[in-house]
Amino acid sequence: MEHLHIQYNGWIVLLSFIIAVLSSYSALNLAGKISRARGKSRIAWLLAGSCVMGCGIWSMHFVGMLAFHLNLSIDYDIPVTVLSATAAIFASFIALRVTTDAQAKKWQLAAGGLFLGGGIVAMHYSGMAAMRTSAEIRYDPYLWWLSAVIALAASYAALYLFRRFRLSPDHSRWKLLSSIVMAIAICGMHYTGMAAARFVHPSPPPAGAAGAESTLFLIIGVSLATLFILAVSWGAIFFDRHVLEKMAYSDPLTGLANRHDLTRFFEEQFKAENGGAVFFIDLDRFKSINDTLGHDIGDLLIREVSRRLLECLSDRQTVFRLGGDEFLIASKDGSPEAAHALAERVLHNIKRPYFIEENELYVTCSIGISLAPEHGTDRSSLLKAADTAMYTAKSAGKNRFRVFDEEMDRHMIRKMELEKDLRKALVHGEFFAVYQPKCDAASNRTVGMEALLRWNHPTLGVISPLEFIPIAEDTGMIIPITHWLLKEVCRQNRLWQDRQWMQVCISVNMSVRMFESQSLYDMVEEALTLAGLEGHYLELEITESIAMHDTEDTVEQLRRLRLLGVRVSLDDFGTGYSSLGSLDEMPVDTLKIDQAFVRKSQISSKQAIISNIIAIAKNLNMEVVAEGVETEEQIRFLQSRGCHVMQGYYYGKPMTADEIGTRYHKAPAGSRF
Repeated sequence: MEHLHIQYNGWIVLLSFIIAVLSSYSALNLAGKISRARGKSRIAWLLAGSCVMGCGIWSMHFVGMLAFHLNLSIDYDIPVTVLSATAAIFASFIALRVTTDAQAKKWQLAAGGLFLGGGIVAMHYSGMAAMRTSAEIRYDPYLWWLSAVIALAASYAALYLFRRFRLSPDHSRWKLLSSIVMAIAICGMHYTGMAAARFVHPSPPPAGAAGAESTLFLIIGVSLATLFILAVSWGAIFFDRHVLEKMAYSDPLTGLANRHDLTRFFEEQFKAENGGAVFFIDLDRFKSINDTLGHDIGDLLIREVSRRLLECLSDRQTVFRLGGDEFLIASKDGSPEAAHALAERVLHNIKRPYFIEENELYVTCSIGISLAPEHGTDRSSLLKAADTAMYTAKSAGKNRFRVFDEEMDRHMIRKMELEKDLRKALVHGEFFAVYQPKCDAASNRTVGMEALLRWNHPTLGVISPLEFIPIAEDTGMIIPITHWLLKEVCRQNRLWQDRQWMQVCISVNMSVRMFESQSLYDMVEEALTLAGLEGHYLELEITESIAMHDTEDTVEQLRRLRLLGVRVSLDDFGTGYSSLGSLDEMPVDTLKIDQAFVRKSQISSKQAIISNIIAIAKNLNMEVVAEGVETEEQIRFLQSRGCHVMQGYYYGKPMTADEIGTRYHKAPAGSRF
């Protein structure tokens, strides 16, 4: 029996090591893609990663086996060779499946390492069994077990490196170093296994019977196949990273990270337990700029705002565009002092003037801040808290920041509960109207009423209109509620007339949503028709902001309503931003002096404003009504300036229809009724 001496081709050994490095590097990159993928995409990346890793390891082993020389002709059993490759791919699948699971437990990782090591051993020795030669292969048991131990060690090292660097950037020196370490371990297992093999021939082999051409062909074929697999995997990663990922995770207008990248950021980089802060930023008055100057100017403004936000950040902070005029900054510094300082920088930078295509623009922002872990540890909780704080900043006057606190949370919860219950209130008949008299101070008689909406909540009692009206306007519920109120007021007014209690005009407050709905005329006409009420007994009260909102359309709707005989009053006159130059063009019958002026009518400056409002009304042939009258001194002053119709607690608080009836019956002749 002749023991054959094995010789190695150093260049082919080097090639096997290079293949091991490239395979390990690709596997690390694919492990990161698998960790970030979801659903069917995750399965596809897992299959691709298993094939690349398994085929890469198999190719390294196969090239390594071709590197040795025995002076014997060697062939390979194709089915067994394919089986050895399948073992490597299947073991890689299990390893990647376990490694990329963020919730994997230690025993699962241990089982995965054992499975991968066993798969590598099975792949190597089944590949050895595929050899067809005249020599008999025997194994040194000590070296055989040493190769198995090295395989297990290499497997556990690979699993550790996969988990350690799976979320690192694709091109990282740590990944390259890890790939070299994995390649050394894989090659060490292979060549230890080869050292364990003893080739025994019954007689000395004839010289030159090695089949060199066949061996060279196999080397070239395996190498090209391996490089092709690696090229495909790297090309897929490059395309996904630089094309698809950019499309999916960046905002096309500003280049900032978008909402999808925000989700990934919180999953992979933001560690709430270590502290952090979330800044929810919303631009003030951006919609008016967009509407008046156009979306192109608005887009340029958004880009400039994005650039200024980036100027405010350090390497511990990341900015995202959520959409429209909303931005978010995530900071890894969660101290209140750092959060306040960053918010101040952002406010200062944003409010500086913008010069865009010959337009000088001014815009501010409102910022809500939530801190981790005080206000939450997950993305949803922190964003909700920051969003709540941002709306509080807007309500406080805009161009400021607010840090979330528990009172805001209670307020938001109550608001959400009221919004939910508001949708059912109309169906359940929880709304009712109260009426406040308008009196002629000279005759001391009621000449009109203002109908006010109230909500009797089944568990919370009567809810202030200051609380539920804004919610109704935001949700659009104000439209069906106002429709109900119009019908109720007309019905009640007709009832009072039929009983001959009074024949007065009753006013109803309007929301801008009513004009935007383009159905106000139909609602008013329906209410008058159902009640059989003449139009001049109904008055619609609008504010200055409504009058100036889409002025042409508002004026046209009011003119149509006046054809029904309906009256129109301009409420809170002097507190808004209506133009005196267009006041004479507005189809308005009455100006109402806001109670803010009446309450301070002892001040000479307020007296001058009141006198001018009364003069304007008289010169435009309009009636004038003073709101908030509470004292006789106010009455005497208003009468001295020519205002005789007044409304306020002096003449009566808002009353229900039943209370109005009781007061009417008790009132003596010549009284305010």
